[in-house]
Amino acid sequence: MTNTNIDNRFTHLHVHTEYSMLDGISRIPDLVTQTKELGMDSLAITDHGSMYGVVDFYQACKEASVKPIIGCEVYVAKGSRFDKSANERSPHHLVLLARDNAGYRNLMELVTRAHVDGFHYRPRIDRELLEKNAKGLVALSACPSAEVPRLINDGNIDEAKRVAGWFKEVFGDGYFLELQRHEHVPHLPELNQALVTMGRELDIPLVVTNDSHYVRQAESPLQDIYICIQTNTTVQDEKRLRMEDD
Repeated sequence: MTNTNIDNRFTHLHVHTEYSMLDGISRIPDLVTQTKELGMDSLAITDHGSMYGVVDFYQACKEASVKPIIGCEVYVAKGSRFDKSANERSPHHLVLLARDNAGYRNLMELVTRAHVDGFHYRPRIDRELLEKNAKGLVALSACPSAEVPRLINDGNIDEAKRVAGWFKEVFGDGYFLELQRHEHVPHLPELNQALVTMGRELDIPLVVTNDSHYVRQAESPLQDIYICIQTNTTVQDEKRLRMEDD
């Protein structure tokens, strides 16, 4: 989040703060200050499975005259949120953004139910909850750990289209296929091209984001250590998950 050449009409819609445990390291005051310095007028917060930072984020944005966009990158169970089997240890990701007060209330309900009903290694919702609480929410297809990108990367294009169609049916014009650019994420250019093609075929709009986890590039070594702790690897492992972009 350091490129001063970014068009000020761009808004970061996929942002992890220090409340994305062992993942994001961005402190909210620094995020808001950097957003202002880059000439941007709005910013989202989308921590993993939680909304711990929302109040501080909202207040900091208001004080800086930056429009706050409240969101969360939720975990979606492959089946039911009540299923606590081994198959459910790796849920799909999905970015949800509140577009109004109804969406904010629904987002709080989803995150609450994820912790109360669906917690299994991570707080999880499911499609049943999404259908009941979609009003006022915008959904982004998220990172390569999300359902549609995973299916594309596995070569299951027809199933990816079916799933994307389901999300479009639930969220209407509030569902977007998310394009990202990160040097150390394998096969991302191919994934992006497949998403562009799918968007054209299914009439689903695209949105460009970056999976932001730190404010300045100089902070990337610390975030790298966080990821190593989370994934039980070391910085000497050349094949480790890395997020060292600007």
